[in-house]
Amino acid sequence: MNKDWLRPLGSTGLTVSAVCAGGSGIAGMPAVFGYDVTRQEAVDLVLRVFDSPLTWIDTSNGYGDGESELRIGQAIKEYGGLPDGFLVATKVDARDGDYSGARVRASVAESKERLGLDELPLVHLHDPEFHDFDTMRDAVDTLMQLRADGEIGHVGLAGGNTRELARYLDLGGFEVLLVHNRWSLVDHSAGDLFRRAVADGLGVINAAVYGGGILANPQGATKYAYREAPAAVLEAVAEMDKACHEHGTDLATAALRHSTDNPDIAGTVVGISKPARVDTLLAALEADLPTDLLNRLGSLLPEQQYWVEGTKETS
Repeated sequence: MNKDWLRPLGSTGLTVSAVCAGGSGIAGMPAVFGYDVTRQEAVDLVLRVFDSPLTWIDTSNGYGDGESELRIGQAIKEYGGLPDGFLVATKVDARDGDYSGARVRASVAESKERLGLDELPLVHLHDPEFHDFDTMRDAVDTLMQLRADGEIGHVGLAGGNTRELARYLDLGGFEVLLVHNRWSLVDHSAGDLFRRAVADGLGVINAAVYGGGILANPQGATKYAYREAPAAVLEAVAEMDKACHEHGTDLATAALRHSTDNPDIAGTVVGISKPARVDTLLAALEADLPTDLLNRLGSLLPEQQYWVEGTKETS
């Protein structure tokens, strides 16, 4: 990856690679992903990431009940510490419905122990939309206080429901926004939120650019964002796949570049479970995609009805 693929993460002062290795799949959760990853396979993958041009990995306290962080921590130990300039971003998570300030503090402490790190440069409030907004202020304030006390570096907000995430941004204090499944070749519903975040100086991270698999496996997958995709989306995916093949590329490459080539997006999180996938991603970043293909893909974007969030409201 050349220097053009390194960019600032908003106003944090952090510099990151265009692609971030996603750490959810390495937790070993076959019920979620349909395949298992052993601890050794996960460690080998992280070691490969450390030796690649990718400069960060995204994980969470809750991925595999901490297994993702444990495996990353084991790789860090085997590597002899983090490579220079490498960033581990994690997220605080509720446990048994508890998303109190005390739980946030415990989550940060657990992450440090599992990862074997004294410093966490970026910690997100994770999936707050699954909890009542009015009860979450203690969690938000605690995360901000941990930053003020030097316990963590920067505070991010990570989730999927753009309307709920906007409510949290209204509270102020967040430096990074991570959204999944809402900015892809077939869904632009995060566009307004991304533009707002950039205008406010936040770093924008885009995750799940394959929609959970359908844009990487258009011949086999039928779900987008963990639910059955509407007919219009399936039709668009089929046409996009056809257009990519006609131009000598594949839909997965186009889906990745749709995110990494967006100037509003600082980093794109891509789940990786096999070392060879790193080389595939790097090749996709260097691929030459014809302008007429990009125009064709843009014309196939389904009418935006925020269908992922189940409303009829148009964008």
